[in-house]
Amino acid sequence: MKFKDFPYTHLSYEEIREAYENGLKKLEEAKDPQAFRAAFDEFNRFRGHVDTEMTLVSVRHSINTADEFYKKEQEYWDETGPLVQALEDRFYSICLAYPEREATGIPEVFFELASFAKESFSEEIIPDLQEENKVTNEYDVLKASAKIEFDGEIHNLASLGPKLSSTDREVRSRAYAAVNDFYTAHEQEFDDIYDRLVKVRTRIAHKLGYPSFTELAYKRMNRFDYNEDDVARYRKMILEEVVPLTRKLYASQAKRLGLEKLACYDESLIFADGNPLPKGNREELVAAAAEMYHEMSPETDEFFTKMREQELFDLETKPNKQMGGYCTGVYDYGVPFIFSNFNGTRGDVDVLTHEAGHAFQMYQTRKHVDIPDLAFPTYESCEIHSMSMEFFAHPWMEFFFKEDEDKYLYTHIREAFTFLPYGCLVDHFQHEVYRHPEYSCEERKQLWRDLEKQYKPLTDYSGFPLLEKGGWFYRQGHIFSSPFYYIDYTLAQVCALQFFKRTLEQDPDTWKDYLHLCSLGGTMSFVSLVKEAGLRSPFEGGCLTDTLQKVGAELARLEQNL
Repeated sequence: MKFKDFPYTHLSYEEIREAYENGLKKLEEAKDPQAFRAAFDEFNRFRGHVDTEMTLVSVRHSINTADEFYKKEQEYWDETGPLVQALEDRFYSICLAYPEREATGIPEVFFELASFAKESFSEEIIPDLQEENKVTNEYDVLKASAKIEFDGEIHNLASLGPKLSSTDREVRSRAYAAVNDFYTAHEQEFDDIYDRLVKVRTRIAHKLGYPSFTELAYKRMNRFDYNEDDVARYRKMILEEVVPLTRKLYASQAKRLGLEKLACYDESLIFADGNPLPKGNREELVAAAAEMYHEMSPETDEFFTKMREQELFDLETKPNKQMGGYCTGVYDYGVPFIFSNFNGTRGDVDVLTHEAGHAFQMYQTRKHVDIPDLAFPTYESCEIHSMSMEFFAHPWMEFFFKEDEDKYLYTHIREAFTFLPYGCLVDHFQHEVYRHPEYSCEERKQLWRDLEKQYKPLTDYSGFPLLEKGGWFYRQGHIFSSPFYYIDYTLAQVCALQFFKRTLEQDPDTWKDYLHLCSLGGTMSFVSLVKEAGLRSPFEGGCLTDTLQKVGAELARLEQNL
């Protein structure tokens, strides 16, 4: 069955509550560990079904935010989700209280997740969670509503992407200005949305007994084996070891472009004769990906064949479509789904490797793990699968870029490096914002700009007042919809670079370790998964230095040949 034919059934809260009550009763009455596990598995099948219906709504609403039916259903689930969370809270309580849980065979990490879930919820905060959902949706709809006139055509934020990296400096500066004009025109709305989100999240944290939202966010993110201090030390390593490297990379870029220094609208153009662009339309790129995954391994071949057969993608950008890209899972059907906004840039290929990495992990995990909570690991671990797949795909980039293969490889490695400081900037900003929820909107923007000068010291916003005073963060959706979900990408990038380093060293166990990591899903915490995959923790001293040295040499080799 194709994704478009997956039926959606509206589940009333009364139906959900009744099924939960019956399932919880069976768990409470289980006479032995075997009976408890049987009741646990049966209950999880219904939990997965509820998640399936929520996912179908979320995906179809994000594909067309103007669709009235799914818009109303999304509003329903935004209201109902926190009520279901209250039922989940009881489920977790029963599981945590079960005296013989080791005999059930349920992985211990499930109980850690359950404990964190309980510490992140009480029925008192249900109205606040509903408000958080509602305001977050306002942000997504506002960005999706963008209709920007440029050279006689109407664009959304994604379709302007190619103009932002035009080889004509006048075109890319005007495109940059057009995007900035949208955010400037809606400055008050973005400020208001973020202000309300900061306030409601802080209120939730205080009601749960936390001094700030930061402590609650770490619980929500299920960060079992590292804390705020570890992350602060890691950010310091990035500042000391990576920012100096990025200064050199930006200087080299300016020289290639024939500029004395880069303006903000120059940063997206890596080569004077144009960035590497995929050679082909949507169908041709998907066909190239199919050939790549066929050659890569039997496992990836099986996975991608399934994705194509069931049309588990929505790839093209279109009016009223939510920005960005993501991968999610549809539990009842045991399949992933990939959402993106193709716009003719190299990012289209990155979707077919990055989001496909997420999807491949879920496809592999489903063979070994049937507990919904463990289908995906925690976020930073999830991103190892996706970012590593980008590097495993390197030998096949000729399929997508033809004669521009080396330009793509250089650009991809280079941006893996330049991304690390930006990812830390997003994280540092959020730590400071939630440490100071009393900040005004103007103080938050100033905070962003001050931190930006540390992590991206060469960025020049001359001529763009909103950006000069710190309004760039409006563009980073994670800050609004997934608070504190961003350092995860950088931690995973360091792990992915280690996998890439091992491929450069022709380590024969590299792919085997990656497959093993994918099969584990969420059955272990981040640091444990990293160790299990034969990698070093990004928090470990020396890890970054060794990796940068080897991968940096490959980057230098590619640059010399271009």
